[in-house]
Amino acid sequence: MSLDCLQTPCLLLDKQKLLNNINRLNKQLTRFNVTSRPHLKTLKSVDAARYMLGDLSAPCTVSTLQEARQFAQAGCKDITYAVGISEHKLPEILDLQNQGVTLHIIMDSFEQAQFVHAFCRENDCQLSCLIEIDCDGKRAGIKPDDPQLIAIAKILQSAGLFSGILTHAGGAYDCRSLDEIRAMAQQEQAAVRDAASKLQRHQISCDVISVGSTPTALLGEGFDQVTEVRAGVYASMDLVMADLGVCQPEDIALSVLTRVIGHNKEKNWLILDAGWMALSRDLGLAPQQNGYGRVCDETGDVLPGLYVNSANQEHGIVALPEGLDLSHFTIGTLLRILPNHACATAAQHAGYQVISDDEMDYWPRFGGW
Repeated sequence: MSLDCLQTPCLLLDKQKLLNNINRLNKQLTRFNVTSRPHLKTLKSVDAARYMLGDLSAPCTVSTLQEARQFAQAGCKDITYAVGISEHKLPEILDLQNQGVTLHIIMDSFEQAQFVHAFCRENDCQLSCLIEIDCDGKRAGIKPDDPQLIAIAKILQSAGLFSGILTHAGGAYDCRSLDEIRAMAQQEQAAVRDAASKLQRHQISCDVISVGSTPTALLGEGFDQVTEVRAGVYASMDLVMADLGVCQPEDIALSVLTRVIGHNKEKNWLILDAGWMALSRDLGLAPQQNGYGRVCDETGDVLPGLYVNSANQEHGIVALPEGLDLSHFTIGTLLRILPNHACATAAQHAGYQVISDDEMDYWPRFGGW
């Protein structure tokens, strides 16, 4: 299979690596008899979702209503919208539900519970509501011991709207060892168990106890009382995951195909046709090591010590180290760039050139909100 026919820059997706990554998480969660609810926000592709879910009617997670619309249209029926709810989004959520989709929404305040309760009363409907639990102080959610937890659950339960609790261990991305990630996974699980126990003491049961981040999903143990695990970037992986030790660079299924379009002989630089519009501006966890992305040869093998040092809108610059000169990379040479953050890089492109053995396919992706 030759990549010469492709216009650059473009986004490559290695199908076998994608399948290997998906199988890895599935095997992990099967060990603990816990359901996977994959997050589809990274690839935003119905074709990719078919492999991540196995069956499009299986539980999934999204982060935008555009994702909910697209995946519902493709056949997804059980969707968690894992972003805090605002009142203006409720009519569209009800519209999706009226199309036969169960769309779980999340909240972490009494105010949200009040306007959802009022909306359901006014529209004679029921929505499935999850309370977001803060397990690490990183973003949204309420602490398990916050008195608001019971107040929110009670107003939802009074109208038959309460389904359970959800948390996300964003703190896993700050961990600096696999042992720290394992500890974060236990902290994440403990937070929802504590919240569920507190609710149970008030005769409020949780049908859903949801946790999830790619690092804690892959390195977690036990998952006692947890009903489902959400992870997203696990399918493609990226350099953030590699820097955390969750995967190796060779596991990353996503890359940007680029060509050498120039040389700066004085500085021993390669000029590429992939700038930050193709790679994104996300510098990940190790900008001094990865820059705007690690450089691979055309076949996808990592070239040690090479990364995109700087990027303009449509130009990437690779500073070659001593001992490696420009003659190794003639004008037109194809290279691949591994992304720091798969979500951000994928968002720059309209679809994936999917490579598998000697075959090539194209999977469109979508964006927007």
